[in-house]
Amino acid sequence: MLTVIDLRGRTPSTSELRRVLPRGGMDVASVVPTVTPIIEDVKQGGARAALNYGEKFDSVRPDAVRVPEDVIERCARELEPDLRAALDEAIARIRAVHTDQKPAGHTTNLAPGARVTEAFLPVERVGLYVPGGKAVYPSSVLMNAIPAQEAGAGALVVCSPPQAEHGGWPHPTILAACSLLGVDEVWAVGGAQAVALMAYGDDEVGLEPVDMVTGPGNVFVAAAKRVVNGIVGIDAEAGPSEIAVLADDSADPVFVALDLISQAEHDENAASVLITDSQELAAAVDKEIDARAAATLNADRAATALGGQQSGIVLVDDLEAGVAVADAYAAEHLEVHTRNAREVARRITHAGAIFVGPFSPVPLGDYIAGSNHVLPTSGTARFTPGLSTHTFLRPVNIVEYDEQALAEVGPHIITLATDEQLPAHGEAVKARTKDSRAEDSTVASAETAGKTAGDEK
Repeated sequence: MLTVIDLRGRTPSTSELRRVLPRGGMDVASVVPTVTPIIEDVKQGGARAALNYGEKFDSVRPDAVRVPEDVIERCARELEPDLRAALDEAIARIRAVHTDQKPAGHTTNLAPGARVTEAFLPVERVGLYVPGGKAVYPSSVLMNAIPAQEAGAGALVVCSPPQAEHGGWPHPTILAACSLLGVDEVWAVGGAQAVALMAYGDDEVGLEPVDMVTGPGNVFVAAAKRVVNGIVGIDAEAGPSEIAVLADDSADPVFVALDLISQAEHDENAASVLITDSQELAAAVDKEIDARAAATLNADRAATALGGQQSGIVLVDDLEAGVAVADAYAAEHLEVHTRNAREVARRITHAGAIFVGPFSPVPLGDYIAGSNHVLPTSGTARFTPGLSTHTFLRPVNIVEYDEQALAEVGPHIITLATDEQLPAHGEAVKARTKDSRAEDSTVASAETAGKTAGDEK
């Protein structure tokens, strides 16, 4: 089922690897012209415009944008016990990891009376988008809301599409997850119109805009985030899910096949890539995929993804070459199924998250490992991190110099300002020095004396 790319017998450059490795992604730019009018309409028309688009696209219109608190609480009460227990455990683990991520502020003392403090301030109001199309993702509520809460965000808004079969409100499990986290502001809006409404709000119906929008979505949501970026902050333009597995002949082909299928069932554009120096393992994995992919609930979706150009098997000469390919690919999720897997994993520098060994599969991270599952896609792991507590914190420098400390560096500031032809910068510093104030005082006294003498004449 998987296409084979044979790199054995040569050492391709990073440039070549970027051209030959399987890669999916979304053409966000092509959709921007489609979503821009939607953004503008919601900017002007607020909640009414957003609801109009929901009715147009999904044939559902809730009674109001904001979901009533009693509806949210009822969904939590009616949650199946097993699902409630699973969500509670996931919340505990995710919160533990993200609590430990919060950085401490620090102060650098540069000289007596001269110090700079770095403080971490939370984003005040955060909007979290939770999809509701092909599948229901209560885990996305947890992965977005908990880091924002641990960062100290002042308020959270969750946006999720209304569902006709659930009274025009978002899916009950989404609402129940919100309740478990104490999130009581949920808007029944989806798609690009949800992103626009979070960015601009609507004072007439009491919808305050947010300062940052995070969360996954389809290409229209990604394009909307691109359009409003700058009006609000965004986390990233999330593309289709992707997994790469770096494996040698010690790997279990059943485990590898199942993990590749698990991500392929997300979306027809999802990417599943095996990187290995073992042709025997590659053949065994491909055979297991053929046997097992058809039996999954989302067989058609998985088959399309696994057979697409974004998925494949990459054959390399040895593990060293495999590490180089994995780094060039920069997968959203990278599994390492090799001997000494921990040591090999530590050699990887580009990946959204790394899953080490046969008992740390990506689905563990999708739900309950404690790590975040909102990760960089399409190779952006080379320079972009996944969602974390850091996402919702802003480092701010607090500068405190006293008079003597400023005087000590004043001449350097004046020299630099003069060199850059910004003399007013230097004057702003010079005016604060004792010599300058004494000079100004002398000049002022002389002027006063001259004026008095003139008056006497």
